[in-house]
Amino acid sequence: MLWKDLTGATILDLAQPMRTGMPQSPNHPPFRMLLERRHGDMVRADGGSAANEIIITGGHVGTHVDALAHVSHEGLLHGGGPAVSDHRGFAEMGIDDFPPYVGRGVLLDVAKVHGVPVLPAGYEVTVEDLEKAADGLDIRPGDVVLIGTGWSRHWEDGERFIGAEDGVPGPGAAAGKWLAGLGVRAAGGETIAFEHLAPGKGHALLPVHRILLVEAGINIIETMRLLPLLESGAREFLLVLNPLPIVGATGAPVRPLAVLPAVAGE
Repeated sequence: MLWKDLTGATILDLAQPMRTGMPQSPNHPPFRMLLERRHGDMVRADGGSAANEIIITGGHVGTHVDALAHVSHEGLLHGGGPAVSDHRGFAEMGIDDFPPYVGRGVLLDVAKVHGVPVLPAGYEVTVEDLEKAADGLDIRPGDVVLIGTGWSRHWEDGERFIGAEDGVPGPGAAAGKWLAGLGVRAAGGETIAFEHLAPGKGHALLPVHRILLVEAGINIIETMRLLPLLESGAREFLLVLNPLPIVGATGAPVRPLAVLPAVAGE
């Protein structure tokens, strides 16, 4: 049975905790959570009480998956169709069209290639970087590839994490084309935009989004908490990726799980 193969496995949570005020893209509505009802606001006849909350969030806040409907180029989505929607969202290529993924994940630790815990702000990840990080790995069509920059380490420093002034490390257009050429199912990383963001440029241009989402039909995972995976030293693992199926949405929160097999003898 499959679950027997997981006996003793290590489960790594690759999602950032969602909280009011967390770092996020300025292009999206902020996340907010507040208690709508507190214990004691309503007490049942037997003395029982319950609390509940209201959650308000954009689809691209916290760890999330970009749907193919998220980006268009010259008015066209992946496959060449027009970007047509209404107040209910997109009838096609919304995040509800993303089939749950349980399969091979591959980590390309570019920070390790450079011998640093975190890549410099504004660093452009190149094809050479990815090839060095992939040395000895056979990346197959349908895999999910994650790029390690170490940027998770800056999560608690919101201004630095967003990188409006100094930029953030990430793949440039050439690296995006390299990923697309592999035929991967999805690609992801630790920053709020899966892109090289140069100092002071913000989100003015996002070529990797165009290359992956529009041209190649490859979903993107952003704001991942890769730190525990980077520290594990694992380069391949079982990845569980299942964003919320919000009908017509261009993206949705996700809690990716990396499953590492038990070490022999433990």
